[in-house]
Amino acid sequence: MSNLIEVRGLSKSYQKARGMFSRHTVLALSNVSFSLAAGQTLAIVGETGSGKSTLAKLLVGIEQPDSGEILLAGQQLNCADYQKTNHLIRYIFQDAARSLDPNQKIANILHDVLRYSTVLSFEQRERKIADTLKLLGLLNEHGNYYPHMFSGGQLQRVALARALILDPKILILDEALTALDPSLRAQIVNLLLELQQKTGLAYLLITNQLRLVRHIADQTLVLHKGISLDYGDTSAVFENPQHEYSRKLMKSIEY
Repeated sequence: MSNLIEVRGLSKSYQKARGMFSRHTVLALSNVSFSLAAGQTLAIVGETGSGKSTLAKLLVGIEQPDSGEILLAGQQLNCADYQKTNHLIRYIFQDAARSLDPNQKIANILHDVLRYSTVLSFEQRERKIADTLKLLGLLNEHGNYYPHMFSGGQLQRVALARALILDPKILILDEALTALDPSLRAQIVNLLLELQQKTGLAYLLITNQLRLVRHIADQTLVLHKGISLDYGDTSAVFENPQHEYSRKLMKSIEY
């Protein structure tokens, strides 16, 4: 099975102030590597500050790595490539409500995504919006709603619609299911699994909900202070973690 994305030796550090006159280097990621194939889910787990969100930002080009490389469909990405490939990797934020413009109707938000990233005509965009809303269990009339008119579960579907409308190959879900209550979370998880089966989408799931990880992730990567401690098939990582931190993590979070 060929990989959609390969990450090789990715590292990232930041300069932070120490007092008024000095700065020090904080290592956010150190030599992290993994791969992800179509139709698979990779879970990234670790405590706050482990580098999970930094990794996501590097993958979508929000920030640039200090070293290492990211290969998308075998082609190495650089700064100039992200504008061309931003439709292939899409990011779902933790707070769907805050990620949507409260002053715009959903149809306008989706039109803007298509207008800036495709050459579709207005009529083609209208059809694409209707098809995407239907795919996610929403009605065409929902396009005339403002974000505050939706429930939490519906908002997450809208956030998914904004990402999926560009037909990406990879979705990054950065704690995107954390704020949902268990019943809504189950609905969205089932929807994600259905979409993955239909389209071959690959998911990079950033979460500490280990019950969810074990349920849907094919592979799991454990990060601690920017370092990859365990990586492999989810069943192997859960049943036989190789690092003491990983063993403590599995025991410390109820799943």
